[in-house]
Amino acid sequence: MDNLRLILFFTLAFLGLLIYQAWQQDYGVPAQLEAEQAARQSGTPATPQGGEDSGVPTAAVKADLPKAAAGSAVPGDMQSGLNGQVVHVVTDLLKLEISTQGGTVQRANLLEYFETLDTPDLKVELFSPYGADLYIAQSGLIGSEEGQAPSHEALYQSEQTRYEMGENQDQLIIPMVWKSSDGVTVTKQFTLNRGSYLIDVDYLIENQSGESWAARDYGQLQRVEPDGDGNGFTTYTYTGGVYYNPKDKYEKVDFDDMASKKLDIDTNRGWLAMIQHYFLSAWIPPKDQVEHYYTNALSGGKYLLGSYSPSITVENGQTEKISRQLYVGPKLQDQLEKIAEGLELTVDYGWLTVIAKPIFWLLKTIHNMVGNWGWAIILLTILIKAVFYKLSETSYKSMANMRKFTPRVQALKDRYGDDKQRFQQAMMELYKTEKINPLGGCLPILVQIPVFIALYWVLLESVELRHAPWILWIESLSEKDPYFILPLIMGVSMFVQQKLNPAPPDPMQAKIMMSLPFVFTIFFAFFPAGLVLYWVVNNLISIAQQWYITRQIEKAAT
Repeated sequence: MDNLRLILFFTLAFLGLLIYQAWQQDYGVPAQLEAEQAARQSGTPATPQGGEDSGVPTAAVKADLPKAAAGSAVPGDMQSGLNGQVVHVVTDLLKLEISTQGGTVQRANLLEYFETLDTPDLKVELFSPYGADLYIAQSGLIGSEEGQAPSHEALYQSEQTRYEMGENQDQLIIPMVWKSSDGVTVTKQFTLNRGSYLIDVDYLIENQSGESWAARDYGQLQRVEPDGDGNGFTTYTYTGGVYYNPKDKYEKVDFDDMASKKLDIDTNRGWLAMIQHYFLSAWIPPKDQVEHYYTNALSGGKYLLGSYSPSITVENGQTEKISRQLYVGPKLQDQLEKIAEGLELTVDYGWLTVIAKPIFWLLKTIHNMVGNWGWAIILLTILIKAVFYKLSETSYKSMANMRKFTPRVQALKDRYGDDKQRFQQAMMELYKTEKINPLGGCLPILVQIPVFIALYWVLLESVELRHAPWILWIESLSEKDPYFILPLIMGVSMFVQQKLNPAPPDPMQAKIMMSLPFVFTIFFAFFPAGLVLYWVVNNLISIAQQWYITRQIEKAAT
């Protein structure tokens, strides 16, 4: 305990090991997807393996919500929309492909987000109909008999194959029409608004069949487990399913969960989503509507997460409307909070959310004033150091006092040699006589650790920092420093901090401490530049504070 930083550094290294192990587990390339990857590269949709079901959830109509969830695989040709026309939709934020087969949203590009700095014209693709990257949003109606209502297999008719939002236009409406042989007309209508990633999906049902007609609607997300999401072992984030209900709040249901145990709950005021680093898609039912949530693992490495509504009855000659919403876009907390209760929790700060959310609010407030996320990180770090100044001062005073007694500790080490028991007894007696608390620097730093970890997740999870520049060579705070300048500065700052601390009496421990700046320079070389910038600023402030306190104590002793 002579040097608490040793413990903290090893803690960080251990966390890094856990992150790397989680990355290996969650992001290994599934062998079963290799053929589908080849199909994608060839430009053709993958062929499904084995026989598959219709993909329509089986739920009794004109009955209460059942306790068993269904939902099965979707044939490969239906995944790609090859049996229907493709309707192209372009707004100020989204570029979509909607298949007239079921009205499936089979492709989505986010026009304000590009894949890499080197490819500004290659926009982030959230949905894709191709095998290895399969990720689509399906929805439809379930009737009392097969073919009575348009599921995501039904063929709609569309008057246009392209809809584009004009400069003076604030809304796009994309109608698709399905008609039954007995007089029921269903218009599936997608409504997109300027400045929004939220899509209204409405069913306008007109019954002229001569008798009552009943159905329930559903929305489901289907995707394969990805073989990677641009994460490194230092920046692992969760990719998979999540859902929300007022009782259990925010719950994850990863791909292994979908394979081992099907989700089977009824709730209102809920939603379901597939999330990944920075982006998500979510089906959001009406707030007070009770929905049945289900999952399923399908052949070919595909997974379903969805929900369906209670049954409604449309009397002959009547018209009814059924609605739900689809969000396809980035994890922008301000927008997500307004859309649905708890949807902002998809920005996954983990168990430190209660600390991380205020930190993000403060970081965003500073950014609104300075207009640059890099400077906002620097000012936020200074503010955090100011808040913990007194705690840090206590820690540094303890270290400075122990530094004064380093020669005496070394003398005891020389006197007792390899007799560690007598050496420890003598050292404790020295601490007691001189009224030194060897743990004096421990608790003040431990109190700060949750804040530091929460800030790490804020910098890692915030899509606002994705590809955000700072100055000069730092063109993206979400990617590693291309010239490794910040990691080198951080390594030097760690070395200087070590020189300000009392040297460990144990030679092996001293050697380990001397190697840590080098080890962590390599380790931090792969961190996003924004995270390294935080650590550099934190270290530099700590050095200045520690040097000042040590100098004051040394002056008082002379």
